Amino acid sequence: MSTKIFVNLPVKDLDRSKDFFTKLGYSFDAQFTDENAGCLVISDTIYAMLLVEPFFKTFTKKEIADASTSTETILALSADSREQVDELVDRALASGGSASMETQDHGFMYGRSFQDPDGHQWEIMWMDVAAAQQQG
Repeated sequence: MSTKIFVNLPVKDLDRSKDFFTKLGYSFDAQFTDENAGCLVISDTIYAMLLVEPFFKTFTKKEIADASTSTETILALSADSREQVDELVDRALASGGSASMETQDHGFMYGRSFQDPDGHQWEIMWMDVAAAQQQG
């Protein structure tokens, strides 16, 4: 069995977050989704558990970072092409996300980023692996 990752993110409005990520083409696993949590399916091995803040707080003794004013993490996802990077980020921006960093274009590597409605920073990257190996 391959290792799976479940990234846990606090959200202020679960319905808003579910709507946002659904517009990006992602789905939610109904078995692990209720009024406190939404299990965002990114791939067959990558999931983001979107947890309403009071529920998220039950898993930590620390304060919850306010992602709209500080960066706790940057979530980076790969894409199959430059066009797919643009497609996903453009959909995020049209669906209520906001621009984050400037486009990165190194020829063999291309990436753009956005912030979701809660301020979490997402980076979508494409890389030509063969060309990247020649760089090293």
